[in-house]
Amino acid sequence: MSDTGGRDRQATPMPHDMSARELGRWLWRQLTSMRTALVLLLLLALAAIPGSVVPQEDVDSIGVSRWQDAHPRLTPVYEKLGLFSVYDSPWFSAIYILLMISLVGCIVPRTGVYWRALRAQPPRAPRNLSRLPEHAAYTTSDSPVDVLERAAAELKRRRYRVVVGEDSVSAEKGYLREAGNLVFHISVLVVLVGFAMGGLFGYKGGVIVVEGQGFSNDLTQYDDFVPGSMFTATDLEPFTFTVEDFEVDWLTDGPRAGMARKFVSTLGYQETPGSPVKSYDLRVNHPLKIGTTEIFLIGHGYAPVITIRDGNGDVAYSGPTIFLPVDQTFQSFGVVPARFANPQAIGLEGEFYPTFALGDGLPRSSFGDLGNPVLSMLVYTGDLGTAQSVYVLDKSNAEPVLNEDGEPLRLDMQPGDRVVLPDDLGTVTFEGIERWNKIQISRTPGKLIALTGVSLALLGLCASLFIRPRRVWVRTRRSENGETVVDLGALDRSNGGDPERGEHELAAITLSLQGTGKVSS
Repeated sequence: MSDTGGRDRQATPMPHDMSARELGRWLWRQLTSMRTALVLLLLLALAAIPGSVVPQEDVDSIGVSRWQDAHPRLTPVYEKLGLFSVYDSPWFSAIYILLMISLVGCIVPRTGVYWRALRAQPPRAPRNLSRLPEHAAYTTSDSPVDVLERAAAELKRRRYRVVVGEDSVSAEKGYLREAGNLVFHISVLVVLVGFAMGGLFGYKGGVIVVEGQGFSNDLTQYDDFVPGSMFTATDLEPFTFTVEDFEVDWLTDGPRAGMARKFVSTLGYQETPGSPVKSYDLRVNHPLKIGTTEIFLIGHGYAPVITIRDGNGDVAYSGPTIFLPVDQTFQSFGVVPARFANPQAIGLEGEFYPTFALGDGLPRSSFGDLGNPVLSMLVYTGDLGTAQSVYVLDKSNAEPVLNEDGEPLRLDMQPGDRVVLPDDLGTVTFEGIERWNKIQISRTPGKLIALTGVSLALLGLCASLFIRPRRVWVRTRRSENGETVVDLGALDRSNGGDPERGEHELAAITLSLQGTGKVSS
């Protein structure tokens, strides 16, 4: 045994003993093996996990900024690993490309195997049918030719592929199982191609639009934009839309009280400049389609209208300011920078409570609707830096404004309130509240291809699981007393079929053939 094992090891050269050509062939065989394809598919699934755990730039750039502010030490590591844009990272693309190559290498050579199996004729009858798991026999006075003709007709009626020999009939059905295997493997490749097309030629962008304001489909209008590798600005369709109205239904009782049940944004849009204005009620999972572009409503929130006048009485800042929700009650965080105020720049940072309440002595919002709106902001003066993010206030060179007690000044305001800042810095007025919509605009040209692939995969999988390849043979011979002995045998090739079902089918075939003959075991 040891000598044989030694000879086998010598007969199969190791990679370091191969020539460049042999090594290339060996690597290709390894890459295109089904085992490698399954491993790569598992790696792709594992590689996608960070994309669902870590905020992604192409989905939630605001969430990425907030995560980076909260984790300054991990941020450089995550950026080097590409974890903020997993699906565009080189390592994810490498797994994706290797998986496609592996699948092509698996599918192409196996296509011929599947095709030959699909067109193959039933094999000849075994010599001894009584050894099969399912078998039967009977004698009859009919001639062997009549029995074989009747057997061929009966098996064809049962949708078997039939071949008639000199003394036997061979029949087989369930060929579509092999077709199902082939369709399933090809459909996986179709799905990958569909996603690849979306990544190459599509794009995805996001924008926050305040109620009453509009948007033009131009690159400068987007808050965040992630183009495909082969995207060009000319691919953008020249539509415009305005958020004319926004309505929210709130749950008022039950365990989910305070959450938004549904929200509808009424858009007025033009598909091209100068075209008629149309209206559309934009809902979650009901996108507006303009050409090949889809417009989704994915979120909403509040935009307090704040006016800051500086020490000279001039307006240094005015307008609705986007506040970002931090929980399901729409308690929101935001900043207001008035960098050009005189004599000093003024910055506000704090929270907005749609329905202000105290819980355990701490301020909170008890409901998402505007029941008791309160704006609570700290005030800073000094150098507020440059506008790196509209949702972050640079306080590194600024100082908090203090009240008479020497504590940081906090402005607690309701709509209509006006506060005079100390040291003649100016005034802050809480004018009112408006709503904003988070809109996602995307084009995914390979979506239908991917959907087709998924549908084909389900069909192929169902065919592989539920179609039972089955063979039946009927052999005839003359006995010593001149009667015809008929032997029947069946074989279920699915290895998972119901044995009783197979026995019942063979019994039904036997009864249809035997006529008045005597059955024997």
